[in-house]
Amino acid sequence: METTVTLITPPFTQLNTPYPATAYIKGFFNTKSIRCFQSDLGIEVILELFSKTGLENLFAHIDEHSQMLSDNAQRILALRAEYTATINAVIGFLQGKNATLAQAITQDNFLPQASRFSQLEELEWAFGAMGIQDKAKHLATLYLEDLSDLIVEAVDDNFGFSRYAERLGRSANSFDELYGALQAEPTYIDRVALRLLAKLIADSNPTIVGFSVPFPGNLYSSFRCAQWIKKNYPHIKITMGGGFPNTELRSLTDVRVFEFFDFITLDDGEAPLEHLILHLEGKLDQDALKRTFLLRDDRVVYINNPLVRDYKQSDVGTPDYSGLLLSEYISVIEIVNPMHRMWSDGRWNKLTMAHGCYWGKCTFCDISLDYIKVYEPVAAKLIVDRMVTLIVQTGETGFHFVDEAAPPALMREVALELIRRKITVSWWTNIRFEKSFTRDLCLLLKASGCIAVSGGLEVASDRLLQLIDKGVTVAQVAQVNQNFTDAGILVHAYLMYGFPTQTAQETIDSLEMVRQLFEVGVMQSGFWHQFAMTAHSPVGMNPELFDVIRVNEDVGSFANNDLVHREKSGAQHDKFSYGLKKSLFNYMHGLCFDWALQDWFDFKVPKTSMAPDYIYRILERDILPVYKPNNKVFWLGTSPKLTFYTKTKKGRTFEKACLSFYTKKDTLTLDTDKAIGVWFEEFVEKLQQKTSKTVTFQEMKLDFEAACQEDFEPFWYSKTARELRENGLLVL
Repeated sequence: METTVTLITPPFTQLNTPYPATAYIKGFFNTKSIRCFQSDLGIEVILELFSKTGLENLFAHIDEHSQMLSDNAQRILALRAEYTATINAVIGFLQGKNATLAQAITQDNFLPQASRFSQLEELEWAFGAMGIQDKAKHLATLYLEDLSDLIVEAVDDNFGFSRYAERLGRSANSFDELYGALQAEPTYIDRVALRLLAKLIADSNPTIVGFSVPFPGNLYSSFRCAQWIKKNYPHIKITMGGGFPNTELRSLTDVRVFEFFDFITLDDGEAPLEHLILHLEGKLDQDALKRTFLLRDDRVVYINNPLVRDYKQSDVGTPDYSGLLLSEYISVIEIVNPMHRMWSDGRWNKLTMAHGCYWGKCTFCDISLDYIKVYEPVAAKLIVDRMVTLIVQTGETGFHFVDEAAPPALMREVALELIRRKITVSWWTNIRFEKSFTRDLCLLLKASGCIAVSGGLEVASDRLLQLIDKGVTVAQVAQVNQNFTDAGILVHAYLMYGFPTQTAQETIDSLEMVRQLFEVGVMQSGFWHQFAMTAHSPVGMNPELFDVIRVNEDVGSFANNDLVHREKSGAQHDKFSYGLKKSLFNYMHGLCFDWALQDWFDFKVPKTSMAPDYIYRILERDILPVYKPNNKVFWLGTSPKLTFYTKTKKGRTFEKACLSFYTKKDTLTLDTDKAIGVWFEEFVEKLQQKTSKTVTFQEMKLDFEAACQEDFEPFWYSKTARELRENGLLVL
């Protein structure tokens, strides 16, 4: 019998775009001619629930299981006819299928409104800056969130649009609670998911089902679905992989897990799954498996054949999204901030520039695990080839590179390749705020279609950044952020509080740095999270070096990653959470910069020790760029048009040239000496002829000196060269 694999992302991850893991594996299977189906069960459940029929069934279920409900829930039930009448149209609008509905949605009497709409008074100021489509998306999002609140209160308190029963996944050091939940009758949401799963299994007729479990919020559903398959199709083999097992289940010993799953694979899935398939086809012994947990003689064993190598990134194929409901995903706007919304609005093709992290030193990070420590970049040409393939396959030109930290040099090469091929895309990725992101590189990235970057500022304190081994300083971050912002690229920062040994003073000073970064306009979005000590990070492996104590040294039989810890100093960082997040919300919307930091907290905090213009003064410094001989030179403008004229000064006649060229926004003219004008016209022609190879700074210098018979340096620091650099002559 031919092997058929069905890959499933269980509820729930994202509403607006597929989580890419199954598409990556399906792309690899294509290179091996392995028959494969895939499904994002999460979006299918959402679309089933949030439909006219789905709401009618939901309301009937609530009526049958009547209980004491809040005034808000009773209001929604009283307006059920309004909800069932509008739900299909709203979902269609959020899927991009009915743009004209925006006019109706933005009218007060179209959507039924419950408690979520109370936010409108706070956000009314923002609607002036939002287009009508965005405003309608935001109102439709509030409408869906009202219905979600009803489900949480009256049907299933584990429900969430991007997660389900997340608490069971996050508190899973022991399997007991999750196992107990799985012995109970399936919930209403479970039953919806299982009906869709039954159809998927019947249609795809798999011999193997693989669940991708990226987050704790997918864990419960993966077990519930596997349980149903075991009961109804006992011959199907079931495996689990993904981010959750990769980080949490590395020390798994609980045999009960294998009542649901036959195998659990770790880290990159290509080689483990290929060898698992060969084993199940009878072509390999069990001991030939790669990074695989299984049950043997009533005991959990881990098999990792050292002779089996992982595939190079150049050999894993292009992600394949076929079979996923690409036109059915819904774009929501939970918050009006333009950067923050990118995670939930629009459909992005997801790709990777480089496997792992090229820095790989941050002490809070899982740098001992392969997904961080094994760094392998993909060639720029291959990345762009994959982008072209996905554009043809999906019809979408938006890309989210899901790197741990995209390497600046590779980003430069991808940008150059996109520009050379004249491919129009928009893309964004995660970075480190390092000095390699010069003004010129940011302009090049923007020209290639880069619209946003996200990166870890973590703790805006130089002492703590050094302890984290982040490899950046606050001043450096500010300068890099300005380079991105000046180029028109949005910046999102991941912010951290509660890192070991962090003092209250440092927390407040960090908040002040964040306030100033937003006030001067070089940061557009951010998110605070409290430090979590993980088992695979330097802090988790060596807590004594960071003055923290691991509370429980026991290794659980199920999940082991997040470690409960306390600081030797007794510091309590969680009390800062509300004030940090509320202040950030306001800063993101350009508000309350003049508030004292104390105003955000209901307890006494230290006064900041930072000067109120610290960031401003950093950005005002006039720092001359350092050019290296091997820097690449690139011209973003058009071919210049050259005209000659003479100019007489103090009785002497000079031959001059006028350079005229165009950018996307302006027509520019520059007056210069005739020799320089002729040289630049010919130099641009050389740049445009070298489609596969760039000219270096040293080559430009020698070319200038040969053509103009004068030293390069005076020209390079002249007004003419400065204007050329400001208008498209980039040194990278």
